[in-house]
Amino acid sequence: MLRIVLGASGAVLTAAVVALNLSPIGQIYLPSATGIVAKQMCSLTWVSGLDPDQAKSLYLDPLLGDAGSVLSYSMDEESHEVSASLLGLFWTQRAVWRDGLGCTLVQGGHGFDPDLTVPIAHDFIPMPLDTAHRDTWFDTEALDTAIASAVDDSAQNSHNTLGIAVLHQGHLVAEYYAPGASAETRFHGWSMTKSVIATLAGSLVEDGLLDIRAEGDIPALAAVGDPQLSDITIESLLRMTGGLAIAELNNGMDPNSQMLFTQWDMPHFAATRERLYAPSEHWQYMSGNTILAADTMQRRLGDSLPEQITALRARIFEPLDIYSAIMEPGENGTFQGSSYMYATAQDWARLGQLYLDNGVANGTRILPEGWYSIVAEPTPHSGGGYGMGFWLPTEATGLPRETIMMSGFQGQWGYVMPEQELVIVRFGATVGVSSRSGRLAREIVASLRPPLAAQPDATATQLTGDQPG
Repeated sequence: MLRIVLGASGAVLTAAVVALNLSPIGQIYLPSATGIVAKQMCSLTWVSGLDPDQAKSLYLDPLLGDAGSVLSYSMDEESHEVSASLLGLFWTQRAVWRDGLGCTLVQGGHGFDPDLTVPIAHDFIPMPLDTAHRDTWFDTEALDTAIASAVDDSAQNSHNTLGIAVLHQGHLVAEYYAPGASAETRFHGWSMTKSVIATLAGSLVEDGLLDIRAEGDIPALAAVGDPQLSDITIESLLRMTGGLAIAELNNGMDPNSQMLFTQWDMPHFAATRERLYAPSEHWQYMSGNTILAADTMQRRLGDSLPEQITALRARIFEPLDIYSAIMEPGENGTFQGSSYMYATAQDWARLGQLYLDNGVANGTRILPEGWYSIVAEPTPHSGGGYGMGFWLPTEATGLPRETIMMSGFQGQWGYVMPEQELVIVRFGATVGVSSRSGRLAREIVASLRPPLAAQPDATATQLTGDQPG
């Protein structure tokens, strides 16, 4: 009798496990949970350079909540791998670090080469704090108060501001780093990466290698073999009007979570989703759009991942003196261009400065004349809040009208303000509360002195076209 009971219990347990494995919880939610733990612990440790315990407590514990108690991970320092699982046994996910390529979730091989590296040949170039320029153009007490307010965690809910950098007319006028971080810390931009891909598009357009409005130009969509998808363009993808069902809800059960944490070929996953709308008919923020656009552009950079990474650096980063940027690829080698770029706060700010400098860096034109106007043009159906790879301020934000914004999960923000000649970047691990980044930006704008009052000979300076400081 006991044998029968045990046998029946075992059968029920087996059936329950099988059913769980086949359910959305087993197929998406649990692999997403172990996937984000493995991926983030790998990247935050070996790309960002944070202490693993600090990275977990800041970025993961608030995000996972009670679920974190049943998720475990192990780190192999020698092979630079992180494995995460449920109860140490189930839904195991593995992330592997490679020099110059960052960390990649490895689902099961698919040609992944753990020994491939593309090292960055130059060290990060720190910008000196220009106190003379700061004191000329800013009410320094007000500027310091704005920074202090943004990093004050004395309230019950922690905002976890980890890094801030402020440029004015290309000069570093303020920065802040939390304990454990520094000017050399590579911060995870999350969806700020989408603005990088929009910048890559501009670079390719400038060199005549890309037409963002060309139809039938998305290889992952062409591979599906559905001629109805040929009307989707790079521009519609970068503007989040591709019309495919790649919903992004950040709840661990949505198609975006499935794409990021369970798929070895993310462009193929995005391309094979159901078509819901014609291009430009409906706006919906979805990372799968940018994944498809990034894959298309990456193929124009070379035939191999090392060639493509090298070309990306030469096109965008090196002319800007950006030498910390890591664009992480997926398992099949395609850029994870929606979410996975890491760089120092100063280097993220340098990217924003390119837009203030009309697409020119160190005398070299990187972006077409007027590219700023293209990315800043409101996308139909977005309520005026989204351009092309950049967010736009609505009236409720209280920000200058011409501002464009980079934005990422957990409170990553970059503000580019042409009228004020300001770039402000803020990085953190903010979950469940406001990052207060908008207030930071408004208070920094308010701390600017009127140019004529601050610079007695400003009229002559403006007439000659020279920059003060």
